[in-house]
Amino acid sequence: MQPEQIDPALVDFAVLARWMDGEGLPGGPFEDVVPLAGGTQNTLVRFRRGGRGYVLRRGPAHLRARTNDVLRREARVLAALEGTGVPAPRLLAACADESVLGGAVFYLMTPVEGFNATVTLPALHAGDASVRHEMGLNAARALSALGAVDHRAVGLAGFGRPEGFLERQVSRWMSELASYGALPGYPGPDIPGLDEVAAWLDAHRPATWRPGIMHGDYHLANLMYSPHGPEVAAIVDWEMCTIGDPLLDLGWLLATWPAGDDAAALAGPLGAAGGLPGTGELVDAYAGRLDAVAGRDLSSMPWYAVLACFKLGIVLEGTHARACAGRAPRRTGDMLHGLTLGFFRRAQSIIAS
Repeated sequence: MQPEQIDPALVDFAVLARWMDGEGLPGGPFEDVVPLAGGTQNTLVRFRRGGRGYVLRRGPAHLRARTNDVLRREARVLAALEGTGVPAPRLLAACADESVLGGAVFYLMTPVEGFNATVTLPALHAGDASVRHEMGLNAARALSALGAVDHRAVGLAGFGRPEGFLERQVSRWMSELASYGALPGYPGPDIPGLDEVAAWLDAHRPATWRPGIMHGDYHLANLMYSPHGPEVAAIVDWEMCTIGDPLLDLGWLLATWPAGDDAAALAGPLGAAGGLPGTGELVDAYAGRLDAVAGRDLSSMPWYAVLACFKLGIVLEGTHARACAGRAPRRTGDMLHGLTLGFFRRAQSIIAS
């Protein structure tokens, strides 16, 4: 694809060339220009210039209220992770000036040689259960590498609000759920176990925890795997990143882990193929990195998994509420409401066990 085939309202390559030249990046024509599908509404375009590969990331054509701030935060985190050993794209350059590219903040990062296992599964991985088992363990190990990073040492002090992070979770998300009542046509949440799960979370909150960098949406769909083996090539989609309790990321992984009848729905081809480790093995794999678990109580992992189910269910219920109001497809809303009920059933099952 040629640069002129990309909507210039999204990426004006003449403007981009001048900006890259000003940043001292290699010059020359843009080659191998390819738009990429992402896990969000943000725009991703891969290209080569001056013998180097790049991926440009910017917001959608119609920028949302916080899009540019989110992109600035992503770029800051990727820069901070340089040299830490966390598998993530490397930041090459960032433009925080909204006036350069039509109102959009953007950044350039390294391309990732890898695949999303919830979308496709190469023959090597599809044909060997031991490879898939190791893929699962490596999802936890990649997360433990993130949990081991001292956010202050890499320049992220003040990036989030860790004080009171756990204490405000239940009230924060119950308020979010209550806000959906303002949508016309939404009858209110019909979620069995909602109040019981909320009360259990408040009653069993861990007394102590150690702040660190959180990805904020850590599950298999936000991982790229190496095409040559079970290694995690990169953790992607950092738009929810903050400073909080990294064990909630592990809880998120446990809450979304493919199992039983939901395996394919939660993890596509990888979930359908099976052979993945159990959630207990994931916790053990995370615990193998002592600098990630120091000062963190892994015996509280059921609480974090329940909190993840609680938050995910409420987030998904938001689309159901918008669908009731005619602001999202009704079929999508009904499907996500079903997933919400599934997450609350999973939460109740974890509590019971």
